[in-house]
Amino acid sequence: MRRPALAGASLRTETLAGVTTFLTLSYILFVQPTVMALAGIDPGAALTATCLASAAATLFMGLAANYPIAVAPAMGHNFWFALGVASAGGLALGWQRALGAVFLAGVLFTLLTLSGLRERLLAAIPASLQHAIGGGIGLLITLIGLQWAGIVVAAPGTMVRLGDLKSPPALVALLGIALTSVLMARRVPGAFLLGIAGTALIAIPFGLVHWHGVTGAPASLAPTFAKLDVVGALAFPKVVAVFLFLAVFDTLGTLVAVADRAGFLRDGKLPRARTAMLADSLGTMLGAVLGTSTVTAYVESTAGVLQGGRTGFASVVTALCLLGSVFLHPLVQAIGGGHQLAGGGTLYPVTAPVLVLIGSLMVSALAGVPWDEPAEAIPAFLAAVMIPLTFSIAEGIAFGLVAASLLELFRRGVRRSALPLHLLAAAIVAGYFAM
Repeated sequence: MRRPALAGASLRTETLAGVTTFLTLSYILFVQPTVMALAGIDPGAALTATCLASAAATLFMGLAANYPIAVAPAMGHNFWFALGVASAGGLALGWQRALGAVFLAGVLFTLLTLSGLRERLLAAIPASLQHAIGGGIGLLITLIGLQWAGIVVAAPGTMVRLGDLKSPPALVALLGIALTSVLMARRVPGAFLLGIAGTALIAIPFGLVHWHGVTGAPASLAPTFAKLDVVGALAFPKVVAVFLFLAVFDTLGTLVAVADRAGFLRDGKLPRARTAMLADSLGTMLGAVLGTSTVTAYVESTAGVLQGGRTGFASVVTALCLLGSVFLHPLVQAIGGGHQLAGGGTLYPVTAPVLVLIGSLMVSALAGVPWDEPAEAIPAFLAAVMIPLTFSIAEGIAFGLVAASLLELFRRGVRRSALPLHLLAAAIVAGYFAM
């Protein structure tokens, strides 16, 4: 690996950019252990795995690709991992086989990147559907955030209803949403992290935060290290395919978005794109071995770019910050530990506001759908609404792809360029009937 060039950039600016990116994405340190715990993974081990995998992948991004782009567990992927795949409420594969599926997706992603087939895979998915999937995941994350806050609760007959807004968890979450929204509106760097900190302070008088200190020895990886079940995951190709699709889609979309903002694109293409995508795929494989879900390029890296980051040195700084975060286990445990309800269940009012507002950012992807064109809008709509309503990213993608294929067939007949889409749709339909 070569040292990241600093031509045209200053060490001070790149350092500031790297720290800014870390502050902007550091909410994942509090959210990821909580999400992984839903799958049965020890939250301490999840934090250590997240820090190490993210640091390694971000360091690779900086040293090998020379880009100021951080890599960390992807929002949406983690909830699909925990709630859609591993837990009893989903496919009930268990976290070991779920990690195995993530590892296999990382292997396939690496092969696609090295072979150049990733473009053909993405070309099979209409652009409007890609936007809709991102928006649908945002709606799902928002729904989960509202549930974690106690603002939306389960109800017989209607499925969901408004919770008790006078309850301490809901009050704290509402105040947290308001605080974080103001920080975002004022474009304060690290708004999510500051929002979590402010919400935690609000939660203390309500008895919703139990202090464990700030720093301590890193939590052991023993509960998760090399516990992935790759052989067991082979029996669930659909799960692997969804992890793969999400990884390719998110990585390429994020890389292009951040690179465009930084001025890295050349004739619409990203130099060293293959190396940059390897940071994600190799990081995903490492994360699965350590005990965390898919890692991908973070769009929050735009914050560092806006601070002047233009080289991989910024990513090196971010990686060092992520590596140092392994010592924050006591703080993460205090903030993300959750509040046990007397009647059963757990709420997470301190981290819930971040989920709600991350969802608001992700839903903006729906602006890319041409809503005045039914052939594009209907599949996109089905994908976007089925993701939160079925609590499954896979089912949303399936509905969108099948609808897109059918409308394409009836509009234009069988065209060679659309064959990959039709093959994907046919495989999905066959899979449903084979269940």
